[in-house]
Amino acid sequence: MKLTIQVPRLVLAAVACTAFMAVTATAQDRSTTTTTVGTATTSTQVERGEVTYVSGNDLIVKMDSGVVRYFNVPDTARATVEGKELSVHELKPGMKLQRTITTTETPKTVTTVRTIQGKVVNVIAPLTLILSFPEGPNKQYHIPQDQKFVVDGKTLTAFELRPGMAINATAVSTAQETSVASTRTTTGTAAPAPAPAVTASTPRPATPVLVGVLLIEVTAPAPAPIAAAPAAPRAAAAPPAPEPAPVKLPKTGSDLPLIGMLGLLACAASLGLHLLRRD
Repeated sequence: MKLTIQVPRLVLAAVACTAFMAVTATAQDRSTTTTTVGTATTSTQVERGEVTYVSGNDLIVKMDSGVVRYFNVPDTARATVEGKELSVHELKPGMKLQRTITTTETPKTVTTVRTIQGKVVNVIAPLTLILSFPEGPNKQYHIPQDQKFVVDGKTLTAFELRPGMAINATAVSTAQETSVASTRTTTGTAAPAPAPAVTASTPRPATPVLVGVLLIEVTAPAPAPIAAAPAAPRAAAAPPAPEPAPVKLPKTGSDLPLIGMLGLLACAASLGLHLLRRD
């Protein structure tokens, strides 16, 4: 009789304990999340090139910048060429393709509000509090100004908290996220008409099937010319003999004798005239 009474009590105790743990867990970690969407920004990128090789899903395009790029195009991709939607298997060498990539980035602020219950591990008053939790690692929290804590019915400040005290609190966390959406559209023009020498009945040669690894051949640089051996230096010609310097006669006389002679002649002429007048 006692056994039949004790078993239901044990079962009820277990059920009550489970229910209490569930309620406690729910009270310890209840959260709500709200998201605030910011202003979206849109950017557009345009790429242009010419198809140089296509086989299966392998596509090589020479971009307008001169760069050769390889693409593995899925079967679902489509390119609108002169009003027709073509798959990669319908592209032909010589086609001009243009891919427009439109990217939209939307910033979001995610705010989460949780009800927590933990024990004080450390406190750096008045701004920092570290709590421990049975179900996870320790976490650090920032204490807003003038906050009060209720511990065992007592109202305490951050300076009065001690390790081991149980804390019930509401934790608020914010996170910045960016939602990125991208759309790609490919358009193009058909390959140019064949040269006049090729008739319409002449079938276009089939593109070789890809075998092994795909390589892109580049033009090798022209070899540098071989420099000719320098010619032997010629014997230097003898410099011409210098011309003789003009002979400069030494200065041996002056004009004084000539002046004296002219003076004597003038005196003789004057004396002669004087004698003629007397006669």
